Amino acid sequence: MTVGVVPVAVSTAIFVLTYAGILNERIHRTLVATIGAVLMLCLGNWLGFYSLKLAVAATDANTIMLLFGMMVVVGLFQATGFFEYLAVFAAKLARGKAWLLFLYLGLTTTIVSMFLDNVTTIILMIPVTMSLADILDLPMTPFLIGEVMLSNIGGVATLIGDPPNILIGSAAHLSFSDFIIHLTPIVIIVWIFAQGFLLLLYRRVLWHSPTIIDGLAEMDPRHALTDPKTTRRMLAVLSGTILLFFLHDSLGLESGIVALIGASAGLLWIWPDARQALKKVHWDVLLFFIGLFVIVGGLEASGALQIVADAISKLTTHGIVMASLVVLWSSALMSAVVDNVPFTIAMLPILAGLQATGVPVGPLWWALALGVGFGGNATPVGATANVIAISASEKAGQPISSSTWLRKGVPTALLACLIASILDVVAIYIGLF
Repeated sequence: MTVGVVPVAVSTAIFVLTYAGILNERIHRTLVATIGAVLMLCLGNWLGFYSLKLAVAATDANTIMLLFGMMVVVGLFQATGFFEYLAVFAAKLARGKAWLLFLYLGLTTTIVSMFLDNVTTIILMIPVTMSLADILDLPMTPFLIGEVMLSNIGGVATLIGDPPNILIGSAAHLSFSDFIIHLTPIVIIVWIFAQGFLLLLYRRVLWHSPTIIDGLAEMDPRHALTDPKTTRRMLAVLSGTILLFFLHDSLGLESGIVALIGASAGLLWIWPDARQALKKVHWDVLLFFIGLFVIVGGLEASGALQIVADAISKLTTHGIVMASLVVLWSSALMSAVVDNVPFTIAMLPILAGLQATGVPVGPLWWALALGVGFGGNATPVGATANVIAISASEKAGQPISSSTWLRKGVPTALLACLIASILDVVAIYIGLF
């Protein structure tokens, strides 16, 4: 890898311009990401720091396969009326009250995200949310944004809830129980504040919007099922897929392979029209992430990410508390503007090297997990789940703009990181970290 001032400057400029184009929204984000990726490849190859081989290696095939597989599974489910069934059931449980429904959906999403990755969780929750908004005549934007943000928070609690956690656990030799003991208590406290804050942000919509509740008591969720036989088959497929998600490490299977197994099983058992099934796939999301992976790969190949990581590592000389807080906040900032997986990968060898020299880096591992997990809520491209929700809102005719996301995401991310910082310092002083 060639590292120098010019490669770093060029790759950073391409990233900044691409990010500005995405936020500007005058051109579709997929087209912007594609142009940025092509530019990174051309200039990177010309300057000698990036190549097609490195770009292919930078593209996380596991994430792409995971997204594609779960989109197919959800698409097969949608045709059965199952999500409408869940929507009617949830609406009746909440008695038509929007704020109570918001609370139920947020809690459900958070719990599921602790045991399934948050991307899969959001893909499953979006159709339910859309059906609910339609039944109760409510805007779906508050529910989608709330679910995604709480999903990103909940994923921090466990080893398998968020991809960076898996990387951190592997590098630091941390177990599932280690994450439960050290991070789950913090996530619970942060979730309470974040849920309350989101309820406050959307108080006008959730407390004062009229909802269509006439006849809700007479509605039977079972009547929403248009194809009970296919529903039962897809429930079996989904259950088997979720079971494989829990076992995929011990079986030596990547999560993306598990998603493809579920999609293949559903397609073979249901045998739908292939063209109709593939129409449910968000191809723009897949292409968008391929473009981003290529761009961030260029940042990594040029040494730009390494410069940031090296600067953070030097702060350990100022005390473990200061270093931990800097890691948390810088990780949050970087994950808001760069995909958190490449940044986590850049940080792992640095923290592992410090650990090998005797530096007590235990708190830094946890700070890294908290920062990359909570910081992704700030921007519309900070986490994969964010992009999926925005794409779904566009298809439903209620697009979530970048400005809307930033107005809600930035303060929510700041609040989560502030509370996490306080709890991080307390945990260090009492010896939990």
